[in-house]
Order: sequence, then C-alpha cells, then structure tokens
Amino acid sequence: MKFCFTLLLTLVSNLTIAQLPKGFVYVQDSLPDLNVELRYCYDNNFVGEQIEGYINEVVIVTAQTVDALKKVQADLKADGFTLKVFDAYRPQRAVNHFVRWAKQVNDTMMKTQYYPKVNKRNLFKEGYIASKSRHSSGSTLDVTIVNLETGEELDMGSPYDFFGPESWVSNTNLTEEQIANRQRLQKVMLKNGFRNYSQEWWHFTLKNEPFKNQYFDFLVE
Repeated sequence: MKFCFTLLLTLVSNLTIAQLPKGFVYVQDSLPDLNVELRYCYDNNFVGEQIEGYINEVVIVTAQTVDALKKVQADLKADGFTLKVFDAYRPQRAVNHFVRWAKQVNDTMMKTQYYPKVNKRNLFKEGYIASKSRHSSGSTLDVTIVNLETGEELDMGSPYDFFGPESWVSNTNLTEEQIANRQRLQKVMLKNGFRNYSQEWWHFTLKNEPFKNQYFDFLVE
C-alpha cells in the first residue's frame, strides 16, 4: 500500500508539471482534423536541427485564439479545405536558439533552401530574426491551407519560412493561382479576428491577444 500511494503521488506530481499555464489550450483537443507539421520539432527548418523547447508535435495557443480558429476552420471546411499549422506557441528558449544560430554567420547549411538571397549577417536588420517573438505570447500562428481530402498544400508561391520578398504579403510576382491562394488565406484569417505580418504570408496574430508583450517559456509537450 505504501508503494502504491507513493506511485500515485508521483503520477499526480507529473501531471501537475505537464499542465499548461492558465489561459492556454491544446488546439487538437478542439480541432482534431487540423493538419499539423511543427517544423521546429524536427530538422526540416532554416536552422537545420530540432529547436530547443519543442518536445512533442502539439499545437498550443491561448483559449481566445482557438475560439477564432474554430471559425476559420468552419469557413475553410465549407469549401473543402483545412488549416495546416507549422508553428504556434513558441518558447522563449526556442527564440534564443534562433538568435544563437543567427550569430553563427558561418553556419549556412540551410541557406539554399530558406534564405538564398539574404546575407545571414543581415537577418536581424531585415527583420527575419528577433530576440522576442509574438509566438511566445501564445496568440500567433504560422499556417497555410491544404485540401481537406488529399492533405495537399495550396501553392502559395514560396515555401514556409522562406526569407525574402517572395514571401511578403504585398508580393505580386506570382501566378494567378498563387495570388488567389494567398488571398484566400489572408481573407479567412483577417475575417475571423487575426492580423497579418507583412513579410510572411503564413504569419498571423490574434487581435486583442490576451498576453501581449508577455513571453512564456514552458515546453511544447
């Protein structure tokens, strides 16, 4: 009996540690049909390695954000589409990882794929890397649209996390299909309470975010 009681206390303690901070939720609990590919859980990203703080492929956001995402999903599913999430809440330790990497100017392993026309020395100056991120406040996501049936991503004209004017929202050097796809994403997100970021077609932040200018550091697990 003593062993069982000790084991129970250990389990309860572990559950307590794993709980999210008040105001945060797991998106997949409410939107199980969401398409998810958290790039920073793996090495398919601009750094080329798993990013610190990403343990499991779970999407974490504020409760207000998931309420808005439900409306986005309803609109998209009516037309045969669904959201795909590349990133959501991002721990401060992950941002610190990006900053350390950006300062290692000779590490350009992923340059061809993610920033072929940008000098790595200029990533801070040109706004691609910063010491703080809206993601760490819990109401920002990186998303695209995929076909609900096939899971195929719509062609947005540049890959996710591509550094350069090709990814700017104002870019018009695109095919008609790519322009239409970008407009679909922008319209559905802005209609349902998000604002965009001009240099990244995939990046959206909830208007009136509850933890603005607060930067959390709990793990993505």
